[in-house]
Amino acid sequence: MMQNMNQKNIAQKTQTPLIEYLLRLGDNALVLGQRHAQLCGKAPALEEELALMNVGLDLFGQARNWLGYVSELKAAELMASELVADKIDADHLAFRRDVQDFRNLLLVEQPNGDFADIMGRQFLFDAWHVHLLDGLSYSSDPRIAEVAAKSLKEATYHLRRSSEWVIRLGDGTAESHTRMQRALNNLWQFTGELLQIDEIDQAMLEAGIAPDPETLATRWKATVEEVLEEATLERPSYDAWMYTGGKVGHHTEHLGFLLAEMQYLPRAYPDATVW
Repeated sequence: MMQNMNQKNIAQKTQTPLIEYLLRLGDNALVLGQRHAQLCGKAPALEEELALMNVGLDLFGQARNWLGYVSELKAAELMASELVADKIDADHLAFRRDVQDFRNLLLVEQPNGDFADIMGRQFLFDAWHVHLLDGLSYSSDPRIAEVAAKSLKEATYHLRRSSEWVIRLGDGTAESHTRMQRALNNLWQFTGELLQIDEIDQAMLEAGIAPDPETLATRWKATVEEVLEEATLERPSYDAWMYTGGKVGHHTEHLGFLLAEMQYLPRAYPDATVW
């Protein structure tokens, strides 16, 4: 009996940080994907709308992969603890959790705003995301390595596209430069979490599951600085005051409105099925 209890405790201690980390990965992709979905019919040009929707679909696919893994781990936890609960799948995690249960970065939940805001948000995230996925593709967890390697191909395209737009707007007309600089200045205060290291990040590093956060921060800074220099944009200070808290469930008011829209149908009609 005592041996079984100890085994359950060990399993819970090793799985819980992994679940939290995977929720961060899945929620980042899910929330940013939903921001793209909100742009359907509102892009400045048809070609750009198709591109935005394709990026959003890529992110939704990544979210499903990460949250699907979370659901499997949660099911294993329940079996180990001999608890009985309703089935939890990726859709449940996306549509039935409350705002405080989401673990996404504050950056990705920021409103769409104008096109400079949209591309600035995407670029700051992409510059971090592509290096994160590159590191995760060498993860000691085979499932994570597989999903990351597939997602890396998509994220590489996302970064190339958002970088080109930041450069085009920053080094374009006086109006586009002003708007891009303003967007960068406004979004910068939410980038602190990209470089923040907490106990979850440390646990994943020690387990060989995730890359070194300090190396990730260095690579993100190098990518951002290279693009901003070409875009003739001024980089805000790394020492500026930053908002944090998204990784532990403390969000801005924007996420609540986004989830209310995204989760309405599954919550209003929980037993609805597609014919």
